[in-house]
Amino acid sequence: MKDLDFPLFKTKSEIYKKFDLTDVNSRQEYFEYKARPEIKKLREYLKNNTFVAYLMGKKSSGKGTYAKMLAEVVDKDRIAHFSIGDMIRSFDEVLKDENQKKELTEFLQKNYRGFHSLDKIIESMEGRSTKVLLPSELILALAKREIAKLGKKAIFIDGFPRDIDQVSYALFFRDLINYRDDPDVFILIDVPTTVIDERVKFRVICPLCNASRNTKLLATKKIEYENNKFYLICDNAGCPGARMVTKEGDEQGIEPIRARLEKDEMLIKEAYKLQGVPKVLLRNSIPVDKTKEVTDDYEITPGYNYTFNEAENKVEVQESPWEVKDDEGTLSNSLMPPPVVVSLIKQLVKALGI
Repeated sequence: MKDLDFPLFKTKSEIYKKFDLTDVNSRQEYFEYKARPEIKKLREYLKNNTFVAYLMGKKSSGKGTYAKMLAEVVDKDRIAHFSIGDMIRSFDEVLKDENQKKELTEFLQKNYRGFHSLDKIIESMEGRSTKVLLPSELILALAKREIAKLGKKAIFIDGFPRDIDQVSYALFFRDLINYRDDPDVFILIDVPTTVIDERVKFRVICPLCNASRNTKLLATKKIEYENNKFYLICDNAGCPGARMVTKEGDEQGIEPIRARLEKDEMLIKEAYKLQGVPKVLLRNSIPVDKTKEVTDDYEITPGYNYTFNEAENKVEVQESPWEVKDDEGTLSNSLMPPPVVVSLIKQLVKALGI
């Protein structure tokens, strides 16, 4: 990310041992091999303590993936990933039910404080647009309500702050949700725009089970070829399998969300400048000329290319390290999620002082 210093984090092993990072069991062994002491410290810490972490990254930067993977590795019963976006979308159904709507209205009468009337607030929730943010005061009141249902857990807040005023609100968020004695941490994620663009542009979805893959970055086991085009066939467990298709609009890549990405970057830069709050700095990409120094080969995101062997009537797949240019034009490799989570685990232990 331009103007910010996200240092390279070394995950390369002293003694090389290869793991399949797409396999759940092998991935667990990988984490124990790469970060066993830090995982143990976090598990001990969470027996009697919690924390609040704010995940800040561009849209589709992997915030939810990293938080959920860390919970899976450390202790899923004591760590919660709380998405503001998912919370707001959940109220679409609540507002359609008269009893639930009444209960929500009564809660807001007691807890909402702001410049808009309650009628206007309910109206704005019912006519919600993804292009217009709901008032910060409303989001805070709703978050307090929903987080209380989780029980006392360490929380990764995903999607807050989403605006400049919310950056300062975040400094007092733990007081609002009665976590005032908990340490809080900003987790800032640097992912090149080109990475997000190709994740979106080459994304395909199964029309039967909605599983998502990527023709360039996450191939399935079976691939078909017809009319000079390659098709991934869904291999999701329990799915009978179908040709995966591009979701309408995805072929445009980041263009429809470019303004959102620029705003996300601005918010990260504001949070980066904050004093008094520990920060964990995660980067998704490594300059190609530094990759071998700081990572093991299987930690790099592979890219896939396809050719059709007419003689044998089959699709052949070539795999090689995916190379993209970062936001400063440096040719880089993208990291698989697990090494980024190793960095998260080790930096979090340091940030919490354990």
